[in-house]
Amino acid sequence: MPIKGKINFEEAFELPALADSSRDQAALYIAPKDLDRYLDHIKHPVGERLDLANSHGIGYTIYSYTVPGIQGIADKAKAEKHATDVNNWIANEIKDHRDQLGAFAALSMHDPVQAGNELERCVKQFGFHGALLNNFQHSGPDGETYLYYDQPAYDVFWEKCVELDVPIYLHPSAAAGNYYNQVWAQRKYLIGPPLSFANDVSVHIMGLITNGVFDRHPKAKLLVGHLGEHLPFDFWRTNHWLEDVERPLASSRGDTMSQKPLLHYFKNNIWVTTSGHFSTQTVKYVADYLGPERIIFSIDTPYETVQNGAGWFDGDEKALAEALGGAEGYKKVACDNAKKIFKLTKYHNSDV
Repeated sequence: MPIKGKINFEEAFELPALADSSRDQAALYIAPKDLDRYLDHIKHPVGERLDLANSHGIGYTIYSYTVPGIQGIADKAKAEKHATDVNNWIANEIKDHRDQLGAFAALSMHDPVQAGNELERCVKQFGFHGALLNNFQHSGPDGETYLYYDQPAYDVFWEKCVELDVPIYLHPSAAAGNYYNQVWAQRKYLIGPPLSFANDVSVHIMGLITNGVFDRHPKAKLLVGHLGEHLPFDFWRTNHWLEDVERPLASSRGDTMSQKPLLHYFKNNIWVTTSGHFSTQTVKYVADYLGPERIIFSIDTPYETVQNGAGWFDGDEKALAEALGGAEGYKKVACDNAKKIFKLTKYHNSDV
């Protein structure tokens, strides 16, 4: 029987006042016939979305601010204020449904100290479960400077995440500016989930690994959607080159590089989710590398639908359980892994 009490946590929202103004950007990722449903759901975290979750056995949902989010705001002061406003808004929206709804903090990443302080406020004041970052932070007068969190300046931020014992969800962001014009403008039907999202965020993930963030912060926790943003397919090849070529090359230059094999970080610091990637065959491939302990159910609404995501997970239960080593592995992916990461004990249908 399909598991009730599933936990779902790559689930986007937008402030209602901004949702309709972002209609053109939403059209990059949403089929025309589905745009009205998307716009209704993204600005209403409660209501029909909660009803759909209940009807598909989802006991707890964690919401996060949609792309480009705060990472798209190049002005530091505006980004910090908007992050505070967004966090206050979603905290108020979910406050009457905390047995079913939680949230990730939205953060400005212009200043790693300020980002850590806002994360701490959200965790301690609102009970948020960590933060979701939409890849790199746009900055500079034209927004064309990109800040990545794999640099030593962000160590203070990662220290705060470890201190609070909360994960960071590194989510893809939309191509914009000169980068969009030079790479994607003539390949517009590859923008977003077909290709650009995975390409962009996988570079950041590998930067966090190879630049030693997890060596300096071995208890840091990173969540990665879409079954690993294409990285698991290249585990062997990437690790081969890192171990046999890049690390000796770095040593010969006096550079510092990641200290351990690639899979060490995926088995100790990184979890991948099923968000937007509803493929039992791919789950089996990833589980064969990482085990069911490192895979977590999620959907990616309203870009995907609860009907598709939960329908696949429940409907293909037998094959998924086999791919995950049995019923225990299936339950780990459905809810048990997320319970541990988010420190969830009692919530709606958690005992069913």
